[in-house]
Formats: sequence, C-alpha cells, structure tokens
Amino acid sequence: MQLSSGEVTFTETKRVVFGRPAGEALREQAEAMGARRVLLIVSTSLRKQTDAVARIESALGDRHAATFDGIAPHAPRLDVLRAVETARAAQADLIVSVGGGSVTDATKIVALALRHGVRRVEDFEPLRTRVDDQGRAVNPLTEGPDVRVICVPTTLSGGEFNPRSGATDEATRHKQGYGHPAMVPVAIVLDPALTVHTPEWVWLSTGVRAVDHCVETLASFRSNDYADGLADSALRLLLEGLRRAKADARDLEGRQKCQIGAWQAMMPVLAGVPMGASHAIGHVLGGTCGVPHGYTSCILSPVVLAWNAGHDASRQGRILQCLGGGHATASAALDAFVRGLGMPRTLAEVGVGEDQFGAVARYAMHDLWLRSNPRSIESQDDVLEILRMAA
Repeated sequence: MQLSSGEVTFTETKRVVFGRPAGEALREQAEAMGARRVLLIVSTSLRKQTDAVARIESALGDRHAATFDGIAPHAPRLDVLRAVETARAAQADLIVSVGGGSVTDATKIVALALRHGVRRVEDFEPLRTRVDDQGRAVNPLTEGPDVRVICVPTTLSGGEFNPRSGATDEATRHKQGYGHPAMVPVAIVLDPALTVHTPEWVWLSTGVRAVDHCVETLASFRSNDYADGLADSALRLLLEGLRRAKADARDLEGRQKCQIGAWQAMMPVLAGVPMGASHAIGHVLGGTCGVPHGYTSCILSPVVLAWNAGHDASRQGRILQCLGGGHATASAALDAFVRGLGMPRTLAEVGVGEDQFGAVARYAMHDLWLRSNPRSIESQDDVLEILRMAA
C-alpha cells in the first residue's frame, strides 16, 4: 500500500487575535514590537462614513504616525505608490491595514516596495511574479520587507493570511502577483464588530470567495487529509455563518464563524494545495474587467464544478456532503446556496459580455492556478467554454 506524502510549510504569522476590539489588540501588538510610528492604510468608506478608524487611531495614541486611504478595487499600482510615499514620509516602522482585500493586498506590497526603493510605477515591474511557457512561477524576489505588517480584515477573502499579494497594472488592466515569505502579516486581528460596517453584498460575496477556497481544495487531486479536514470544517462554518449574517447583520457570533471559516479555508492554500480554474479566471475578471473578487467566485465556482464534474467526481462527493442534501450534484448545491444569498450567478449580471471573453481567456492562460485545475485546461478554447457556461 502506497501512502500519500507531502509537506506543509508554515508562514511567519505569529499571532491571530479574534473576538476583541481591533484598537485594543493593535495597541498591544505595537507595544510588544516596540513600534513607535504606525501607519494605518484603511478603507476610504470606513474612514469617512464611520468612527471605526478614529477609534483605532485613538487606541494607538502617540504610536500613530499617519493614516492613508484611497486604495481603489484591485489595488491599482498608482494607488499603491501613493501609499508607499505616505509610508516613507511617515518613517513608518509598522504598517497596519484596516479594510477589505484590496487594502490588504496594497499594504503588503507597500512594505515590499519600501524595501526595494520603489518611487515610480515602473519600479513595480521587476518585482512581480511571472508564469513561464511551461506554467512555472518565476519569482524574482530574494529580499522581502523589513517593515512588518498587521492586517485587520473587514471582508472574508482571506488574503491577509497569504504571503502573496496582487496589484493591477493600469496600462494593461492585468492584475499581477507579488510574493515573499516576509510579506505575510506578523499578526492578524479578527474583530467581528468592525465588520458590521461592511456592505452586505461585500461581506456575503467575499464569504463565497472563502467557500471557493474550500471547494477548490476539496476538488483538488493534490490535496491531502490535513488540508481536506480544514476545508471541510471551514465550509461548514462559512455556510452557517453566512446564512446567519444574511438573516441578521448584527449577529456577531455568526460573523465570527465566518471569520474563523475564512481563516481555516486559507490554510490549505498556504500549505501548498493549488487552486483551480475558478480562482485563475477570477483573477483576470477582477483586474481586467473590474469584477469584485467575491462576485467572481459567486459566478465561477459552481460553473467550474460542473465543467470538472466528469474528471473529479471522486472528490466532489465530499463537497456535496458539506453543502447538504437535496441536490444531485455539488455544482447544483453550490448554485442554490449562492442564489440564496442573493448573489449574482452570471457574467451578464456583472457587465461582462462575450466581447471580453477573448482577453480574459488570453490572460488566464498566464495564471499559475489554471494549470492545476482538476480537469486539464489545454488552451484558451477551454477557458472560453467555461466563460460561455457562465455567460
């Protein structure tokens, strides 16, 4: 009998705090690190429409050096550069993100850019990861940030746990990746009370993004018992938590279940389980077509399950079990769950027409995770088939 084998590499995140006020936890962490000049990179709406950011600034007291807002969706490089300039001017010795996935991504790249002396948009180019003709990731980075990051997420996409990040080249409208082990936050604060300010559609759709992490883990032939167990637990927590949040936006226990589920959902990815076509195509729909990350999973995850079904049926049974009975396939069960949350299920609903499919397919072929889909994707024609199923 041949045993499965593998290896799990852990990240440099040292602490995850949950269920406590963000300001209190951040002050404690800054003191422990000896940080005296803390830069906050925050969601514009959270800063301007609530007092949440002001409360965090107050909790940090004299350790607060500056606050930056203005990161647009999908982290355009020009916005990231503006944040870099703020960090440099503030002489930041710790950078804290407070917001959704784009704010989180930008913050990690800001720390990297400081280390590499980025002063122009063009300076990002030599730092990004590429995919070669054989589908291998080529990462030019050998030196990571020396200013560390703490993340306080207000959505559920899970990027705060990841030592990789993405920013969009405005000229090509192509979202590009950056990665180094030291880019991962040294600490993460999960404050469910802070998330009540997150618009419902953002909370629910990024929750489906976390569901997609679970689904593509459980569907992957390169997963293992460790990763499958985490994805199974995460999927059940997310299903309960998202339904509770939909029913009652003030249900903090339900929101915390979502946060713990999103955390667990990211662990298989960090442990080396590659995602598949839903994530790969979703990256392009985001950067090229401006579709919010959560929506890409709402649309693509059930479709990719259906496209893969004949090739990974042995793996999809557990997904269906987690999603509950009453449906013949995992794809149908996931479709019903997403529709029950009131999320979009077609590309037409988010303004993506067939005239854009060619560019999406072309860029998707350069995404590393397209090559690890359970059903082999050989050409742009396969991507186009998935896109037409999602139209």
